[in-house]
Amino acid sequence: MTSPKPRHINADVRMRGFADRSTVEVATAWIDDVLPNFSALPVEQVALSDAAGRVVAQEIVSRVNVPSFPRSMMDGFALRGEDTYGATPYNHLQLKILGTSLPGEPFAGHVGPGEAVRIMTGAPLPAGADAVLPVEETELAETNLLAAGQVPPGKHVGQIGEDIRIGDAVIRAARWLRPQDVGALSSIGCAHVQVIRRPRVHVVITGNELLSAGSMASGFHIADSNGPMLAALVSRDGGEPLMSAIVPDRPEQIRAALAQPADIVLVSGGSSVGQEDHVPALLAEMGELAIHGIAMRPSSPTGMGRLGDRLVFLLPGNPVSCLCAYDFFAGRAIRALAGLDKDWPYRRRRARLTRKLVSTVGRVDYARVQVMGDELEPVSVSGASILSSTTRADGFVIIPADSEGYPPGTEVEVYLY
Repeated sequence: MTSPKPRHINADVRMRGFADRSTVEVATAWIDDVLPNFSALPVEQVALSDAAGRVVAQEIVSRVNVPSFPRSMMDGFALRGEDTYGATPYNHLQLKILGTSLPGEPFAGHVGPGEAVRIMTGAPLPAGADAVLPVEETELAETNLLAAGQVPPGKHVGQIGEDIRIGDAVIRAARWLRPQDVGALSSIGCAHVQVIRRPRVHVVITGNELLSAGSMASGFHIADSNGPMLAALVSRDGGEPLMSAIVPDRPEQIRAALAQPADIVLVSGGSSVGQEDHVPALLAEMGELAIHGIAMRPSSPTGMGRLGDRLVFLLPGNPVSCLCAYDFFAGRAIRALAGLDKDWPYRRRRARLTRKLVSTVGRVDYARVQVMGDELEPVSVSGASILSSTTRADGFVIIPADSEGYPPGTEVEVYLY
């Protein structure tokens, strides 16, 4: 099936407004169409201590057995299982204790009929022994063991290769490494891992009114909130955020920022139809502006295109719009380049609305909601500049373009922040 094509767009819509807007489906299809041209990121080697959260570049096969020796799974006594047959709390069987086997310090001798070795969990099973009798089923009589229970051969013994065998594929290619995966790699002696290099994402924040992140607002200036938010989102999605100083709304400085080396460029601000919104025209001049203006709320001024070997996403300056546009579009591309699933990175569940959610046919709506048990309460404030509406929300509901919204009591799918 042929993907829908982006419409022909006018790169300079300043003080004119959008004549029409692309659909979310068209924008998403454009991303998926161009991604194969950008998805061959190089492989790099990282230390095992830095491998968690990275994507493995190739299958990892074990060259060793884990464990590599039979070991005790209990604290007790290593012995021959047949020597315990008939032992009960009322019928003790006596065995001679030869010594002790500790983790890393095995017993050097051999266990014969009627003999036993004191053993701790994880310690090597002595030669001749084939089972471990738990300490709770024993009593001591001077230097002898009184078995008060019976165990068959192999009981409470970890066998060679029980966990991982030589030749086992421990980690498949393209696997996102979890903490337990790193532990398994350590157990097979894997000190370094070949991983896909994280996509380098240059985050460009524009605006004459902005102060650096974390600054106290002063006069008619406000602190940048999109920069730290985008950096955290990029890291979450497997990318490496590259931050620079805030860029004034001046074409020559924006042009220089766009040209910085990266795999993906995110520009926050300057993407709409105001007099100082220079970014769309500059991207069209320097490369390709494929889409500008999307039928959604918020985030309608979103744009995207290419600049040489870089994907460029134009994100609105209003914080909620910025978050929404990132999740719908830029995050999808970053996750794909990082070797992760392109789909939304949020858990989902279904719940019923306490109040109606209103939308307009022809646009996609991103509605913030609070989760209260099995019910959803829409967040009252919906302005694109009210970032606190997302901190008060537990998640969001996507209202498709063919819907006028949902009445109270409707069961809908919610994406959980």
